[in-house]
Amino acid sequence: MLRTFRKAIKFIATGAYLMSASITFAHDGHGLQGSHWHATDLWGFVVIGVVLAVAIWQGRK
Repeated sequence: MLRTFRKAIKFIATGAYLMSASITFAHDGHGLQGSHWHATDLWGFVVIGVVLAVAIWQGRK
């Protein structure tokens, strides 16, 4: 049980580290210093909207 807990904590910590705002794997302009948009950035919002809509649809009774 303790071994599984430690493995889960390591997994969560790794995910949090990789998704932190201080680490940017992009070109200048993306990150805390400033931002700009690309035409393809809209697709990320579209996908999030679809995922949210499906989650709400599936979660209703």
